[in-house]
Amino acid sequence: MNHKNANRLAFLVTIFLIGFGASGCAVSTNPVTGNKRAYAYTWQEEIAIGRDADPQIVAQFGQYGSNALETYIDSLGQALLAVSHLRRPGADPEWQRTPFTFRVLDSPVVNAFALPGGYVYVTRGLLAHLNNEAQLAVVLGHEIGHVAGRHGSKRAMNQMFGQAAVLAGAVGGQALFGGNAAQNVLGLGSDVANLMFLSYGRNDERESDDLGVEYASLLGYDAAEGSAFFGSLRRMSEKSGQEIPSFMSTHPDPGEREQTIQRLAAEWDAQLPGNRLEERSYRGMTDGIVWGEDPRQGFTREGMFFHPDLRFQFPVPGGFRVINQPSQVVLVSSNEQAFMVFSIESKYTTARLAGEAFAGQEGMTAVQSGAAPSTALPGWVVVATVAAQNGQELRVRAHYIEYNGAVYSFTGVAAAADYDTWKGQFELSSNNFRPLNDPAILATQPVRLFWQPAPSTETFQSLVASTLPEDVTADEMAIVNQLNLGDLVTSGTPIKLLRRAE
Repeated sequence: MNHKNANRLAFLVTIFLIGFGASGCAVSTNPVTGNKRAYAYTWQEEIAIGRDADPQIVAQFGQYGSNALETYIDSLGQALLAVSHLRRPGADPEWQRTPFTFRVLDSPVVNAFALPGGYVYVTRGLLAHLNNEAQLAVVLGHEIGHVAGRHGSKRAMNQMFGQAAVLAGAVGGQALFGGNAAQNVLGLGSDVANLMFLSYGRNDERESDDLGVEYASLLGYDAAEGSAFFGSLRRMSEKSGQEIPSFMSTHPDPGEREQTIQRLAAEWDAQLPGNRLEERSYRGMTDGIVWGEDPRQGFTREGMFFHPDLRFQFPVPGGFRVINQPSQVVLVSSNEQAFMVFSIESKYTTARLAGEAFAGQEGMTAVQSGAAPSTALPGWVVVATVAAQNGQELRVRAHYIEYNGAVYSFTGVAAAADYDTWKGQFELSSNNFRPLNDPAILATQPVRLFWQPAPSTETFQSLVASTLPEDVTADEMAIVNQLNLGDLVTSGTPIKLLRRAE
């Protein structure tokens, strides 16, 4: 959880995305093919969709705190955009004028995606798995291709959904492996209830693979390097047991794409030989990047949630799963019959003001509202009933707490009939929220990935044997380095290793 990205839930019981009926279509030109067809939106509407959704994407994932790295990503992205179909001579002026935004998200998930209208995202997890700038160029070119091909608007039209912001098909990570990208982005209780995320079909993914190789090749990169990254995706898929046969998935499987990238790159190399790798610059920009979950943004240990940066802690009820997001922490019961949302109330200066505003919402019927009893910090508690969309009556307990110049909230939700079963768990967390003073926990640092020269010539497995954190295997590090465990690494060869920052 990051204090910079605190949102208020628009309506606490809206925990499922809502799709709306199609609202119309626009017949216009595809920038890549030059053909006209029906799209769900005009180009200007696509820009508006991306612009409106971008702050919510950042709020849910968090933006990685390195201006130098983001500037580097943006610079490469803009260079690729300059050779894309959107900037070529004769391209429609509105395409040429459309600005693109490239962001690095603070997520360990290996993923990249784009929103319509020119918003492209890569995660730090993906950057850790690349070895050079050529691979990054293929990934960014792929995402620019989704925007240029208007795949989101086309997909929305094909699915007959209107009022829908469309998340681009990812080149890696959970979206590629069949996971629910919408849940990863929005999370439980998100206030983006009017967004529907649609995945791309195989043909759109293949077209973006083609464009990623094309754009990278036009800048002189060795685009065949992109196949090594898809090889890593294939190995990750096999390791996680989530491999999806290509005939059952809307995406070509990583193994197929690994071969396709090699073929496409060879065709481009025959026309326009390119050998740019830019390994040194890429290593310099990603050296020290955070690996895995960042404990500075919150972690759970022995039934307690700690947040070193914001200096607080609270207990987690037994059997509750913790979903830590930049803008909130969600605690879900094992049977998913109850949940709590913990967040910062940035709009209010006191717990009482926040509580009274909550109780006054349309549809809320407050049954209790007053100062929080028996807590060390000033607080206000509201218990209310509200009708869910299916007609079920829910009971909500909102506890607002003043701490360190901010107002924090715990909001527990359960069926009204079951509220007494969960009331104790809700109270356990909120009533025991307190300052974090343990010096050891306050000093906790994340694990980071560093590029280091191999100290001797030996197999990769033996090189990393003594450097692995407890929860990371040698095989995982081999995948990150795009090597096999038995590969012989020559002394002085740069390899990626992990260590906890001092």
